[in-house]
Amino acid sequence: MGARRTVSSFTSRRVIVTYVTTGALFTLSTSLIWSINTLFLLGAGLSLPMVFVVNASYTAAQMFCELPTGVIADTLGRKVSFLLSVSTLFVSTLIYVLSAQLHWGIPGFVVGSVLIGLGYTFQTGAVDAWMVDALSACEPEKPKEEVFSRVFALSGAVSGAVLVVGPLLGGILGQYSLYLPYYLRVGSLGLTFVAVTVMMREVGFTPRSLTLRTFWQETQLVARAGIEHGWRSRIVQPLMWVSLVQGVFFAYGFYSLSPYLLDLIGADSVWLTGVVFSAYSLASIIGNLSIRWGIMRRRDGSSRSATGTLAFLGILMAVVAGLIGVAGMAAPPLMGTGLGAFGIVAALWTVGGYISGLAGPVGAAYVNEHIPSAQRATVLSLSALFGDAGAVAGQPTFGYAAQAFGIAPTWVVGGFVLAVVAPLYRLSGRAAVRLSSPEGDSAG
Repeated sequence: MGARRTVSSFTSRRVIVTYVTTGALFTLSTSLIWSINTLFLLGAGLSLPMVFVVNASYTAAQMFCELPTGVIADTLGRKVSFLLSVSTLFVSTLIYVLSAQLHWGIPGFVVGSVLIGLGYTFQTGAVDAWMVDALSACEPEKPKEEVFSRVFALSGAVSGAVLVVGPLLGGILGQYSLYLPYYLRVGSLGLTFVAVTVMMREVGFTPRSLTLRTFWQETQLVARAGIEHGWRSRIVQPLMWVSLVQGVFFAYGFYSLSPYLLDLIGADSVWLTGVVFSAYSLASIIGNLSIRWGIMRRRDGSSRSATGTLAFLGILMAVVAGLIGVAGMAAPPLMGTGLGAFGIVAALWTVGGYISGLAGPVGAAYVNEHIPSAQRATVLSLSALFGDAGAVAGQPTFGYAAQAFGIAPTWVVGGFVLAVVAPLYRLSGRAAVRLSSPEGDSAG
């Protein structure tokens, strides 16, 4: 009776409002420092290679905590996991600021980065799982695919708008003081904690106790499921290697862009980095909508066409990355000033955002088509782990190369690295077609 009253009082409308509101607040909090994080670390006295060592420690924490923190959400509850995420990010952001103000140096930043990585893994998957469970309990009679797609579309639109505002606001505040975006992030995370505490309830999911023994058993079960349905799948395994290859460069590229842009323009115009990052987010939204409105309707939906599209977009992204590096290497000899190179790099980065927006829905639809529903979250977490592993290796390597040769040449090399994803997508597509044929089914 109590469970029934809880479900009836917690309507589907309230579930959607809670999901979108808390997600938007969380996204705003995290995106405030995106355009200035590298500049902040450099301003705190770290060298460029040390910046990427710090960032790699964040990614390493994500890699090791991705699966274990998923067990927390599946036992103690999704709301508990989300609150742990917000509170951990709150503390870690304060450690970041204090490390700069109190001159704690790289140890303080590494500790803060590790906690940031841990905080994100508490949130990954937990909020979506909460929404799915709650809506299933509130509207059991409605077609789930229709309901969920509507909610994800609304949430994506709101989060997309926030991702345009967050980096831009961070860049504008950073023009006055690089500390301001971090303090605003602390305040925004505090507001998010209050919103989650007040608005979320565990509906459609019954939390259960967790001991050290059961935690280890649950983690082993999750790891086995990921290996069985991910690593041993001839379709999914190449996609995990794609995640690794992209992780090798994308994390470095993202964090190296801010100092690269300021080097090109030769001015301390921090706000411009916020504009460029916001343009990337806006272009990504447009790319996402382009897929939903047009391109997806013209595709035949086969595995071969999906992976062919992804391979083509992967090559385009590799070319864009290479040209971003070439533009910096060509200025000023060919352009006379770094201002022209700045404009070209900013435009190319925006094109990269559009390509990412195109690739995201196609890749998500393809990988989810080939993962069993019961093991979906586990396999996606394992794929994310591969991406984290690539970033852990790539960031320090490219960071030291940038210190020795400059940032521009590392983007050219990054373009060649990213080109490797095309044959990997093709490999997955061929396996999908082979396994879907009658001969493949009988062989399997």
